[in-house]
Amino acid sequence: MRQFFYIPAFTLLLITLLAVAAGELLSRPVNQTIGAAPSDIKAETVVLQTLAKESIAGWFIKGTAGHGVVLLLHGIRADRRQMLDRAKFLNRDGYSVLLIDLLAHGESTGERITFGFHEADGVNAALTYLIQRLPNEKIAVIGVSLGAASLVLSAIHPPLSAVVLESMFPTIAEAVTDRLKLHVGTIGSYFAPLLLWQLPIKVGVSAEQLQPIMKLPSLHAPVLIASGSEDHHTTFAETQRLFQAANTPKELWIVKGAAHEDLHAFDSRAYETRISTFLAKYL
Repeated sequence: MRQFFYIPAFTLLLITLLAVAAGELLSRPVNQTIGAAPSDIKAETVVLQTLAKESIAGWFIKGTAGHGVVLLLHGIRADRRQMLDRAKFLNRDGYSVLLIDLLAHGESTGERITFGFHEADGVNAALTYLIQRLPNEKIAVIGVSLGAASLVLSAIHPPLSAVVLESMFPTIAEAVTDRLKLHVGTIGSYFAPLLLWQLPIKVGVSAEQLQPIMKLPSLHAPVLIASGSEDHHTTFAETQRLFQAANTPKELWIVKGAAHEDLHAFDSRAYETRISTFLAKYL
């Protein structure tokens, strides 16, 4: 039976104000100067443009011809540097690699974080760039959390040969609810609507438009869905639903002991073995 809580008017007002402040902070852009790539990788700085005339900053690392290319998409409030260690081992394996800053992150433009909706425009720009630059190479994408959602929410016009989706939320409503429950307990689910109603106001996108699980069946590529066994931001049950929604061929990898964190940093050896094997099968 659903429980109801009596909340004094002043407390409700305070909670509402806090929710508005949280909505402002969560959608605020996180731009910063990144500069040149580290000296231990031979990366070329690239600046791409979306159809909406936003700029997407990134690094391109050339690999061995015929090995394929991998697009790397970071998580929320991070930038391309989060994916550097992945880029290094992938390039050692012979792949060309493109790392980008999603819209409103790093050195890319963008007025607001939109939780995957407009970030998808940057993904499409990156894929278009790769097709033009490496027309004969197979393309794979590895996306983490926001990066994974941005890929699935994109139009995905070019055919992809392999996709890795790490720690991706099925819907923004569940993502918000999970995080509130984690920080304030079960009562947090009652306040999720206070954050969700702000979406059209803050970022011009509705919660109904932020449901990667509904777009997942339109992704026609071999997919590996990965998540930590202790991830409470995207639960095991939610990850299972994502896996069920995906087309075949598909693989599910639950990283034992990992929470909502960088799965490569958590166990780099296991990560590199699993991802390398998956990519080699299709690229």
